[in-house]
Amino acid sequence: MRTILHVDLNNFFASVECLDDPSIRDKPVAVCGDKELRHGIVLAKNYIAKAAGVKTGYTIADAKRICPGLVCVLPHMERYMQISRQAKMIYNDYSDKVESFGIDECWLQLYKNDDGPETADVIRERIKKELGVTASVGVSYNKIFAKMGSDYKKPDATTVITEDNYKALLWGLPVSDMMFVGRATEQKLKLYGINTIGDLANADASLLKHLLGKCGVLLHRFANGQDNSAVSDISAPPPLKSIGNSTTTMRDMITDDDVRVTFMELCECVSERLRAHKMKCMTVAIDERNSELFVFTRQKTLPSPVYTAEELFSAAMELHIQNRGDKIKLRSIGVRASSLYPEIGMQLSFYDNEKKQKREAAARAADKINSKFGRRSLVHGVTMIDKSLTSFIPKDEIT
Repeated sequence: MRTILHVDLNNFFASVECLDDPSIRDKPVAVCGDKELRHGIVLAKNYIAKAAGVKTGYTIADAKRICPGLVCVLPHMERYMQISRQAKMIYNDYSDKVESFGIDECWLQLYKNDDGPETADVIRERIKKELGVTASVGVSYNKIFAKMGSDYKKPDATTVITEDNYKALLWGLPVSDMMFVGRATEQKLKLYGINTIGDLANADASLLKHLLGKCGVLLHRFANGQDNSAVSDISAPPPLKSIGNSTTTMRDMITDDDVRVTFMELCECVSERLRAHKMKCMTVAIDERNSELFVFTRQKTLPSPVYTAEELFSAAMELHIQNRGDKIKLRSIGVRASSLYPEIGMQLSFYDNEKKQKREAAARAADKINSKFGRRSLVHGVTMIDKSLTSFIPKDEIT
């Protein structure tokens, strides 16, 4: 039987900030976006702030209203990445199968004769001593339960979930604690009296399939401890499923022209990254969040694979115009390319005409110019109309 660990660096961003600034270690701390750039929400918090009621996603104003003594600090991503890399070097000493799950979490599949709980405790102690932060570790026979084990007790704890004890440990927990059960899924399940993980495990599989499709069947299997998914080899990069960019602009986008300027900037970023990975996409999705923080997502499938900014932009604007409603007052938007296919060896379709091929050749030429003289040396003119909508470093998303 496999032994899988899931290591979760506790309150990672806030823990690193407290590590680097001892003067705030005993205070409620929140890592927040830059308020001046309208990214002013709580990204992470330490346990003191959490105990005071501060939650991830709160605005800075709301967080300080709940916790007047809250210390807000800006994120230092390079520092977090450095600690994350150092943690993975520790994991590498115990397994050649290490799979990242975000910047602060990893699965490890141990060698056959390794003792899971003992190895987990050694890793926790090394992280504490060598890196100065703490970790919680779940030990189990599958990835799902290992992840739930690391969530079960925090901070700085090891939890072992076995075939014998998983019902006692997990089935009484709220169904929202089940991995991959989000808010919408939770609400749908509760309408049918499925309130706990045990309820989910004992529900009729056909009902779950009717409610949630294939996801319902998977959740039923996971709740019953049936997960055979593999932990990736450390040398193998994860398969690329989508590439996206998003941003919160310095002012609200109130017209279609405002949206057009920002979408083109984002589409340039996504298209550059698609070409860098030698991929094309068949699906384009947009995310838009208004000033009341309501978010909606729409997507469309294209007639043939694309990777130019113009084609991504055309699809993004079409989705926006079809779904914008009567008023536009957007705070942030994003573009995502998915259904990815390798560019090399792709069979040409009826749609691949001479004009399309010239557009792709121009995009590759622009990549060479920007590579040689710096990014944004050559850009689409529309992105120069209003610098307040394009003077940002877009948030990269690769899954």
